[in-house]
Amino acid sequence: MSRFLALLALGVVGDAAVLDWTTAYAKASSALASLTVEEKVGIVTGIGWTKGPCVGNTSPVPKIGLPSLCLQDGPLGIRFAQGITAFPAGIHAGATWDKDLVYQRGVALGEESKALGIHIQLGPVGGALGKIPEGGRIWEGFTNDPYMSGQMMQQTIKGMQSAGVQACAKHPIGNEQEKNRETISSNMDDRTLHELYMWPFADSVLADVASMMCSYNKVNGTWACENDKLMNLLLKDDLDFKGFIMSDWNAQHSSVQAAITGLDMSMPGTDYNGGSIFWGPTLVELVKNGTVPSTRLDDMVKRIIGGWYKLQQDTNYPTVTFNSWTGGTGGPNVQGSHSQIARQVARDGIVLLKNDNKILPLKPNGGSIAVIGSDAVTNPDGLNACKDKGCNNGTLTMGWGSGSVELPYLIDPLTGIRNRVSGSATNVITSTTDDKNAAAGAAAAAATPIVFVNSNSGEAYITVEGNAGDRINLDPYHDGNGLVGAVAAAAAGKPVIVVIHSVGPMLLESILSHPNVQAVVWAGLPGQESGSSLADVLFGDISPSGKLPFTIGKSRADYGDVGIENSLVDSYEEGLYIDYKHFDKMGITPRYEFGYGLSYTSFQYSALSVQPATSMPVGLYDTIAVVTCTITNVGPVAGAEAAQLYLSLPPSAPDSPVQQLRGFDKVKLAPGQAGTATFILRKKDASYWDVARQQWIIPPGEYRFVVGASSRDRKLAGGFVV
Repeated sequence: MSRFLALLALGVVGDAAVLDWTTAYAKASSALASLTVEEKVGIVTGIGWTKGPCVGNTSPVPKIGLPSLCLQDGPLGIRFAQGITAFPAGIHAGATWDKDLVYQRGVALGEESKALGIHIQLGPVGGALGKIPEGGRIWEGFTNDPYMSGQMMQQTIKGMQSAGVQACAKHPIGNEQEKNRETISSNMDDRTLHELYMWPFADSVLADVASMMCSYNKVNGTWACENDKLMNLLLKDDLDFKGFIMSDWNAQHSSVQAAITGLDMSMPGTDYNGGSIFWGPTLVELVKNGTVPSTRLDDMVKRIIGGWYKLQQDTNYPTVTFNSWTGGTGGPNVQGSHSQIARQVARDGIVLLKNDNKILPLKPNGGSIAVIGSDAVTNPDGLNACKDKGCNNGTLTMGWGSGSVELPYLIDPLTGIRNRVSGSATNVITSTTDDKNAAAGAAAAAATPIVFVNSNSGEAYITVEGNAGDRINLDPYHDGNGLVGAVAAAAAGKPVIVVIHSVGPMLLESILSHPNVQAVVWAGLPGQESGSSLADVLFGDISPSGKLPFTIGKSRADYGDVGIENSLVDSYEEGLYIDYKHFDKMGITPRYEFGYGLSYTSFQYSALSVQPATSMPVGLYDTIAVVTCTITNVGPVAGAEAAQLYLSLPPSAPDSPVQQLRGFDKVKLAPGQAGTATFILRKKDASYWDVARQQWIIPPGEYRFVVGASSRDRKLAGGFVV
């Protein structure tokens, strides 16, 4: 574990400007005493869609210094604003497997939001968790592993809130598909709820997240935003969440029920047409006539202004100067030097999947490169021609919907490659449509063809090329398989490189069937620094260090029956067994396993050490064991290795996954250098949820674990007994 993360764990860095909840609540209680019912209701009810400068706005209360709170999307940057940074998406940040870097990304997100006067930035995302590979919004989150998601949520939240903006963890819970998202019921058993879907939000509470956003769907038959078990019992009681819960936009369905079951803020306060005002004047009357207890309204307000005080937004906080509805103009340029962190995340999240004959890295010392495919260039209709990125024209930098932003600029792949070979004798040949004849001509004329393909998704309110949010399949758009085939046929005898920009898993069997496809690069969703980061890796300026945050199967059937439900119920029959846990249980060999990624160097694992706790930990998040090992760079260039620990529970644990990720540490090493990877196992990490006893149980017996380079590349093995 790095010194930075060690200090962060001790609370030495990252939270200097943040009050503890006790102090924040005391200030909130003092302010609350002077408020009328009408003023309190104004704090908990949005003023309506497009009625303020932000996507969500509350009523101000000048006598306590409370402004209209500004709530603004989103998880990879600031929506509807100019002069901001378009960071790599969550799934790309997850592919870095780098907690330090994800923290820095969070700091940068928070700094930009605060500079624009945004009080609550609507991110990060822990749900959709990603059980369905075609799910429209899986790219907004970090991974479909709950442990890893929780770790990345923690670092992002700590980073954002250290910069002074309130983070919002979204969306608990079960919003795993876009089809019928406002009517479907996610019916999951209690163990699955705790061990998978609630896990990232529990870790968000550990990071002191100031707010959460409940999801559109029902959970076990009850709307998530009026679900007493989710909001009151689990979040507020069991997890001791001190912040407030807002509705997703127009996800509230009642006045009284939503209030008493734990909803704290109605967003945007009306439906999109200004109707369906469940709170506002209605809530005033309900409180005054005693239908909704005044103590419940006070609790809502205390949680909301408690977060405002906690982040010290009551002191010298910037005012909102941009306007979402006039092109995002009016605010300052807040980018600062954030292009550097954006480029680093984009670069370190690139996953090298295949590199036969060490075709990569390329050497810009002559010869010719063909850059092929519409995914290699900027949208010819304009950088931000499609609202909320609702199209698939040009290179893919992010998915579509409310989690997207306006690109301030874009270094597309062709530009990045041209910049990198500028001044050399290398000739760049282009075919930047998806026309197969033109692609074949360019491939035939070049020594090394590079073909770009992509796969896109987003929110259900936009349909792109027949994909209504969720993907209709796991193939590349625009017949990318055919495009690669045309290039491969024309480039017979020459190595072909395939670069993939994608929101999630993509089936690669057609692409890999061509013998001269010698390299495959998963370039993810890289944001504004797409081409620069890709060139960094293609030409060996840095060794690739990204690893897959999901599994790539050989067929759609490999993933099991999880898929887009056409009915109004998703029964979650797969339970705990999604992604690699399903592949492990069923004995299926994936094409590329969870945690997989190649490098230009080699790493050796040695000196495994296990230090169990000397006594049984009391707290759920106390340390039960510390595992360390030595990683040595035995290759020719500098590189970084994301070492991973997978834990297997003892046989006394009922029906548990074969292995579960329970630690990861990225170690950066020069050639010949050795470093230590550290994995801290918490009591919860070694437990299962006992439904009958309604508690986490540590099963007695021998725990086995493996440490390795992926979920199936196992380097070291060990164990300990409880």
